[in-house]
Amino acid sequence: MYDELNLYDTLQRDFPLQPRPYQALAGNLGLSEHTLLSLLARDLGSGRISRVGAVFAPNVIGVSTLAALSVPPAQLDRVAARVSACAAVSHNYARSGHPYNLWFVAGARERRMLDGTLASIGDMTGLAPLDLPMAREYHIDLGFPLARPGRARARRASAAAPAVPVTLDDDDWRLVAALETGLPLTPRPFHALAAQARMPMPQVLERLARWSAQGVIRRLGVVLQHGRFGFRHNAMCVWDVPDAHVDVIGMRLARHARVTLCYRRVRRLPDWPYNLFAMVHARNAQDLQPALARVQATAGLEHAPGTVLVGTRCYKQRGTRYAMQVSA
Repeated sequence: MYDELNLYDTLQRDFPLQPRPYQALAGNLGLSEHTLLSLLARDLGSGRISRVGAVFAPNVIGVSTLAALSVPPAQLDRVAARVSACAAVSHNYARSGHPYNLWFVAGARERRMLDGTLASIGDMTGLAPLDLPMAREYHIDLGFPLARPGRARARRASAAAPAVPVTLDDDDWRLVAALETGLPLTPRPFHALAAQARMPMPQVLERLARWSAQGVIRRLGVVLQHGRFGFRHNAMCVWDVPDAHVDVIGMRLARHARVTLCYRRVRRLPDWPYNLFAMVHARNAQDLQPALARVQATAGLEHAPGTVLVGTRCYKQRGTRYAMQVSA
């Protein structure tokens, strides 16, 4: 019998780059290849996991931004549906606690295409998007810790420096496009990936290994829908921190076990004065507020100007699609 939380803590990273990766993983977990593939197929079908694949470092192979709209409450669901229908949008959440109440992430190959996406969203909603590109990451997507937060903290402390942007050729982009929807749940998934990308399989494995070593791929493994594992409550905390101190505070904040994402973004004065962001997730509402207080105290942010935007509804959640050619 397997422990589900430990199983998915293991499967979220270090996916084997070999012809039969599920067989290698299953052996390490004391399962058969067939059993592991069946478990993953079950949870993919139920929406508990979104894919098995690569999470690319932000703004390394393409560009992305966090954006927001200030939507009249009565129109929120209608506007959110329009935003979610945009192919470049990967995440779309309603949040309470601020006039900007609809928050989404959009990505593209290059900034010109991303600007086109934001302009299109502005035109179809009649609302001006708040565009908040990332200035520096402190902790982004080393996986979502389920059973072993101590190990997650150790990974943060030893994480490599952020990867630098890379230039991709046509083969690279075909491989990225094939990866973005996830690896198939077949005994030889890299053979299928190679066929889709029109590349020899050894070349696919070599490229994935190189991107992983360079930090272009942040992690390779199972991507969870954390709400389906009980973490249904979340808050986006933002602060206005002096630029001279924000990096020190941001790195301290990122080491806290309850912080699942942490980064610095540009301000947009006068509408948005905040430059430091952190995400906190919890299994219930009663745990969320104490967790927020502990995070703030640990980072020394009790007196910093800031606000908390609590997630009230998830409209869309999937991996960012950088390989698309279209702008909307």
